[in-house]
Amino acid sequence: MTTERTADASLQFPAVARARAANERIDYRTSIPFLAVHLVALAAFWVTGLSLAGLTWALGMYALRMFGITAGFHRYFSHRSFKTSRAFQFVLALLGTLSVQKGVLWWAAHHRHHHRHSDQDDDVHSPRRGFFWSHVGWVLCTKYNSTEFGSIKDFAAYPELRWLNRYHLVVVVGFAAALFWLGGWTGLLWGFFVSTVLLWHGTYTINSLAHVFGRRRYATPDDSRNSLLLALLTFGEGWHNNHHHFPASARQGFYWWEIDISFTVLRLLSWCGLVWDLKRPPAKLLAGQPARSI
Repeated sequence: MTTERTADASLQFPAVARARAANERIDYRTSIPFLAVHLVALAAFWVTGLSLAGLTWALGMYALRMFGITAGFHRYFSHRSFKTSRAFQFVLALLGTLSVQKGVLWWAAHHRHHHRHSDQDDDVHSPRRGFFWSHVGWVLCTKYNSTEFGSIKDFAAYPELRWLNRYHLVVVVGFAAALFWLGGWTGLLWGFFVSTVLLWHGTYTINSLAHVFGRRRYATPDDSRNSLLLALLTFGEGWHNNHHHFPASARQGFYWWEIDISFTVLRLLSWCGLVWDLKRPPAKLLAGQPARSI
């Protein structure tokens, strides 16, 4: 059974009329760095100007870190959808950490919580609680700053991952310094600041837009949607209804025409022996379902 959402989300989501608790309100003091990164990204257009070099830095660092988030933080650490060595596990955690989305254990633990309560009252970032809240508001409050170690005991057993999770800002500052050393102001402003803003909002669309706009192939108990546009922006994460139907799959574009860049890269890495046992949706799960979401 398939359904489709109209553009007016207010017609789809039940109203959530509850006041924000004090620790669920945006803390503008601690949000200053987040806002400052956006301002510096805008300043890049005046400081260095728009150039091919700048775009190359921005898109290159966006692609590298988007893979770190989608293949590393999401498919591996949150869902264990494939296997890898301890060394390459650290590489994936490092790449994801460079995205400036806090620590690997923090990210994966909160995502596991999201799947347990998707679009229910306890969901951390459901659009049913407001679109802005789901997109970025929940990150800017103080309530969810801590890591839910109880939800990520499997990976919290690794001391190197606990170190990355605790000192993620040290890694980020070192990354920004390396970009400045390699590319000067263009490398820093476009490779770090502009790229980070694009990466943030590209990732956040899966929490917000992917539960509001798009098409549903599977009648999941949440509001997840499939969207080609979001899949292109997020290297395959936009096949979100597919993902919520079978979260363990390393492949989120279930059909050949559903572009999933992260899975394509993972397949290449599997040929090199860096990852293995890539989980896919079982044939019986796909059987009897319409090939296209309508």
